Amino acid sequence: MARPKTDKKTDSLTPLELEIMHVLWETGPANVQTVQQALKRELAYTTVQTMLNILERKGKAKRTLKNRAYFYKPAVSRKQVIGKHVNDVVERLFGGSAESLVMSLLETKHLTPEKLARLQQMVEKSNDEEADENK
Repeated sequence: MARPKTDKKTDSLTPLELEIMHVLWETGPANVQTVQQALKRELAYTTVQTMLNILERKGKAKRTLKNRAYFYKPAVSRKQVIGKHVNDVVERLFGGSAESLVMSLLETKHLTPEKLARLQQMVEKSNDEEADENK
């Protein structure tokens, strides 16, 4: 029985799909063999090919035919994917509160004082740029 079709623009990426997207973001256009060799784990050629085709169907990758081989490239940026996944985490785990996410990172020691200082600098820079734009 065929799987039901889903909205390709809203599909989240599975861990394997995300791993393959990382390869595409790093290498740029690549054929199945190139992606297979760049992965951190060993997967069958046909498995990688299937996953790339799924990513293409979901609208996350584009493919072009060159010399009888398909070359795949990202159709979405790393920033877009990270933004979507962060939003999902904030919504599902923290009830939509980004502050709760940051507090959790502090409590679990994932956010060190050095990283926190760097974040503060980024916030100040962003505020300065926003103020300049509103002048």
